[in-house]
Amino acid sequence: MNFRKGKPKMKVRTSRRTPKPPKALAHRAGRKVIVELPASLYAETEKAIAQLSINRSNLIRSALQEYLDKLRKKELETELAEGYIANASHARETAEAFSHVDSELL
Repeated sequence: MNFRKGKPKMKVRTSRRTPKPPKALAHRAGRKVIVELPASLYAETEKAIAQLSINRSNLIRSALQEYLDKLRKKELETELAEGYIANASHARETAEAFSHVDSELL
């Protein structure tokens, strides 16, 4: 028998299949989030889930959705107000230009 000094050589098996790329996070149905609540807010949350007969995740999810909806609405109202202010002189000129039409309707 022929014994060599050192480590024996091992055959490395390679796969012919190409590895799959990692899935994007956006494709996941949901994400778990850990939220730390002050004791008083936690107690109120527990009372609310008992009264509403829903689980904590649903309550927090719906509260967060409501908050984000209100935030989007406020941002839209601000954009609209800025647009009205920016176009006020043009709107006034247009109203004045057609004021004779308004008087014909009366």
